[in-house]
Amino acid sequence: MPMSTLKELCAGLPLNPLPVNRGRDPKVPHAPVRTPALSPQEEKLALRNALRYFPPSLHATLAAEFAQELRQYGHIYMYRFCPPISMRAYPIDQYPCRMRQAAAIMHMIMNNLDPAVAQFPQELVTYGGNGQVFSNWAQFWLVLHYLSEMSEEQTLVLYSGHPLGLFPSTPSSPRAVITNGMVIPNYSSRDEYEKMFALGNTMYGQMTAGSYCYIGPQGIVHGTTLTILNAGRRYLGSGDLRGKVFVTSGLGGMSGAQAKASVIAGCVGVIAEVRELLLLKSARGEGGLFVVISNARLFNSPLRSDVARSPATLLHVCECVALAREAKRCKIPLSLGYHGNVVDLWERLVKEYEATGDLLADLGSDQTSLHNPFSGGYYPAQLALHQANRLMSADPIRFRSIVQDSLRRQVRAINKLAEAGMFFWDYGNAFLLEAQRAGAEVNKGGAGKTEFRYPSYVQHIMGDIFSLGFGPFRWVCTSGDPHDLAETDDIATTVLEDISTSGGELHVRQQYNDNICWIRQAGKHDMVVGSQARILYSDQKGRVSIALAINRAIAEGRVSAPVVISRDHHDVSGTDSPFRETSNVYDGSAFCADMAVQNFVGDAFRGATWVALHNGGGVGWGEVINGGFGLVLDGSEEAGRRARMMLNWDVSNGVARRCWSGNKNAYDTIQRTMEEQSQLRVTMPFHVQDEQLLDGALQG
Repeated sequence: MPMSTLKELCAGLPLNPLPVNRGRDPKVPHAPVRTPALSPQEEKLALRNALRYFPPSLHATLAAEFAQELRQYGHIYMYRFCPPISMRAYPIDQYPCRMRQAAAIMHMIMNNLDPAVAQFPQELVTYGGNGQVFSNWAQFWLVLHYLSEMSEEQTLVLYSGHPLGLFPSTPSSPRAVITNGMVIPNYSSRDEYEKMFALGNTMYGQMTAGSYCYIGPQGIVHGTTLTILNAGRRYLGSGDLRGKVFVTSGLGGMSGAQAKASVIAGCVGVIAEVRELLLLKSARGEGGLFVVISNARLFNSPLRSDVARSPATLLHVCECVALAREAKRCKIPLSLGYHGNVVDLWERLVKEYEATGDLLADLGSDQTSLHNPFSGGYYPAQLALHQANRLMSADPIRFRSIVQDSLRRQVRAINKLAEAGMFFWDYGNAFLLEAQRAGAEVNKGGAGKTEFRYPSYVQHIMGDIFSLGFGPFRWVCTSGDPHDLAETDDIATTVLEDISTSGGELHVRQQYNDNICWIRQAGKHDMVVGSQARILYSDQKGRVSIALAINRAIAEGRVSAPVVISRDHHDVSGTDSPFRETSNVYDGSAFCADMAVQNFVGDAFRGATWVALHNGGGVGWGEVINGGFGLVLDGSEEAGRRARMMLNWDVSNGVARRCWSGNKNAYDTIQRTMEEQSQLRVTMPFHVQDEQLLDGALQG
């Protein structure tokens, strides 16, 4: 079906005639086969549910191909309806809508599905292996159709990708309200999820996939850069990481940021990845790798030009370690990609240390997708890639056992290096949680449920930054014009410089200065993939000030079109996740989700253009509740009022909760905020001064 206009895309499901079924495109990567283990009755239910989107006259044509998809891929994606259009974030004025807020949402949706952005575009997966934008392509068509017809007195309601419809509302209401994965808690297990997703009843939206706010790798590049820098300050006593080696794994959707972040932070990054395509994509400039080592060849090495000229040179894990040692000695910021399993790399580093006494790795982590360990998120060392892909669907029980054995091996090697002085942290990908479930030695004696032998990066690094109110604030220039992005970069830099030079505590100014440095260099590091977007970490004052300054620039014509402001769900207030975002909450409430739910509700009635609430994201299904928003700045006074009201709440909510849990940074931050905002009144905790008092009372 030829298609050249967005108008056709917004006209509703193409049913007469049906588009040609072109199947899966072999030129793009595809999601692993899912294993829902449906009974015959459940298969019939899945098929019946999928056919609900189509009139009965088409059921005979579609039923057979949907059944084939279900049995071949474990899900009905409706490949026939994957639109033959260049999927990307078009300039906002090109969308055939009655209102710009709806067009802005379309801009964000199509960016999430842009093949340059999305991990598995034909399966509607943006990142994380299973982070869905929608469950099937029928939903995509219907959502765009509803948005094109929406008025300012309607709200689009979405249940796990399914557009329930347009409902009457008010101009001050959100234009879209999204929930993903809101499953009754007792049934929120991985096995139940696979069935419910196959039935078309629920969806794993990750964080910014299902809320339409993903901006490509830039967001995680920035967050990873800040994490590495602050890890150096905490563990190594310095933010100068020249000559320090950081060993990790993963170059996929989120983990793909590690290569570029290592170089920006100034260290030597050694990153293992089993999928050669991802390594080569990163080495070609999309991810920041300078060196790729595999069993066949090495590319782009600034250290070994003699080897780089010979594509047939045989290289292996020993060569990887040798190059890392040379980069460490020369203090060259470098990202080195190893095409192989990270377990082999860790075990080789142990052998090198035992043989030489030289501890190569200073810092270590892991970014494999262990929220999804048995469906392609983690590849065990015992199997080649093709073997693993086949076994995970052919014999899931055996594959699970092999994955857990691989995790035990990985932890044994990490433990030996940590005992020698390497600093390791969990990157919030459920690595330590899954290792614990596998029986690996990661337990911490006398610790609570959220504590392990190694800290999460939130517990030791990012948690205190969240408690200061700093988190991943972002914006998207819907014109698609790089000049608008450059203008907003200048605006944000000026705002942060003004705040930073006005005084404040040293550790707060340090966060401002890190982000001023980041945004000044962002253009040089070529961060934009997909939409014209930018991210930085800012606190409440900075976010509000940047949003209002951008809104004024739109009103004055210095920015040519509306700007969407948003944030990652991984933020101060947006996520309750006991093994990541709230892992440094120690009052027993880390497993409670009031903060994230209240944030979703509060953003909705304080001015957000759309809001989303998700089960799952980061550490996995059933392990986290998180939410996000999008707010369209159009230069109007009303947009400025909404931004001020909503952004103040969006940060203060989480800082107040962290204060109540006992975090001193949060206590000081919310106290200072109350002094600046007369209408803010927060219940402040009185902390027990004498712990012996508790023991005495309980013994008595």
